[in-house]
Amino acid sequence: MNDQHDHGALGDAEYAEFMELAAEEGFDIEEVEGAIEEAGHGPLPVLAVVGRPNVGKSTLVNRIIGRREAVVEDKPGVTRDRVTYEAEWAGRRFKVVDTGGWEQDVLGIDASVAAQAEYAIEAADAVVFVVDSKVGATDTDEAVVRLLRKAGKPVVLCANKVDGQSGESDAASLWSLGLGMPHPVSSLHGRGTGDMLDAVLEALPEAPAQTFGGAAPGGPRRIALIGRPNVGKSSLLNKVAKEDRVVVNELAGTTRDPVDELIELGGITWKFVDTAGIRKKVHLQQGADYYASLRTAAAVEKAEVAVILIDTTETISVQDQRIITMAVEAGRAIVIAYNKWDELDEERRYYLEREIETEMQQVAWAPRVNVSALTGRHMEKLVPAIETALAGWETRVPTGRLNAFLGEVVAAHPHPIRGGKQPRILFGTQAGSKPPRFVLFASGFLEHGYRRFIERRLREEFGFEGTPIHISVRVREKRGAQYKKKK
Repeated sequence: MNDQHDHGALGDAEYAEFMELAAEEGFDIEEVEGAIEEAGHGPLPVLAVVGRPNVGKSTLVNRIIGRREAVVEDKPGVTRDRVTYEAEWAGRRFKVVDTGGWEQDVLGIDASVAAQAEYAIEAADAVVFVVDSKVGATDTDEAVVRLLRKAGKPVVLCANKVDGQSGESDAASLWSLGLGMPHPVSSLHGRGTGDMLDAVLEALPEAPAQTFGGAAPGGPRRIALIGRPNVGKSSLLNKVAKEDRVVVNELAGTTRDPVDELIELGGITWKFVDTAGIRKKVHLQQGADYYASLRTAAAVEKAEVAVILIDTTETISVQDQRIITMAVEAGRAIVIAYNKWDELDEERRYYLEREIETEMQQVAWAPRVNVSALTGRHMEKLVPAIETALAGWETRVPTGRLNAFLGEVVAAHPHPIRGGKQPRILFGTQAGSKPPRFVLFASGFLEHGYRRFIERRLREEFGFEGTPIHISVRVREKRGAQYKKKK
């Protein structure tokens, strides 16, 4: 850790003072440095595992993460949703995204696989492309190769189902795909996976780029409009743009591809993304609409702020909750826009407020605006809400001030005694922002309820309006254990 960049959000003087404090409390310096770096570098690099159905993607993912977690069945299309796991190889941590193929649907298998692959490629830092070496390259594989070339992401070619020497020649034939050396692997038995993972580490960046959607620093802030189908996302975009930029239709699911629009609001240029909702009709959900949901997720991951639209004329649904959770887990600044407010009568407003109290607790910290995309009601409140959320998202608390605050909180509200012991927060630091990420160093395990209490007090003291907060806790090892480790 020789330069300031390695200190996360800490400057040199603050870092030196913090390390002195850590040493006084008996923490291993390497452990403290590792915790700050881990929390401060932002999200882990993302590896997407793509390929057509039944080539062994989920089996390979299980092999990479070292446990049977991805669902595996000997028929195509078992994995329908993308699923993210955390993995480690040779001391480096990264995320693995398991993507699914589908059975034949109205648009054809190629289109479905391409849709899944396109999202995965777009959101990833590197890609493992899995091909069944026994079958060889198919037309569908060729279609995915075209996507990979277009995306320009690093690709590791995995020739799966090579169970012995006899399969090596089948793997070698995949040189014809033009993606470089095929790595012969048996994901079922583990053969060759180590060499493949070594290649993966070479392809993955040490830490992902901190830019959003490819925008240069100082460029327009990127806003994703998200919500259920027909909640008024396109109408809202047209209203703030003061012209019909996107198609609006009463039929849910009109929007398929996100539309980026540079729009001036409040004297500032913003980049808005109108994202597609997800239709519920079963016969349409597997094709273009599933594709739309993937593109929506991609837009959120590339955005800085998610403006989540809620249809106030309908009960807040499980689908609304999932969309909110997606934005929170992506670590984006959040604004909640309650749309169609002008259509409410007094009774509905009363029950809506009760719903908000009970169903929206997880984002009680998010700025709220009551708007009408149709009439333009309260549109002028949208920009201040977005600016508030961005300010909270970028907030940084100096380590000295944070530790004074933590000392007061622990003194006034100590952790409950468990098993005859009372764990204490010894000190902490903010390791990063966008969103704010804190590392607390403690004498023992902190219960989830106490962590929630600390988050609530952090918000009361420092604001953080409109942003999720990530808190990780490192527990001090017993001095005897440290001594043994050093010996």
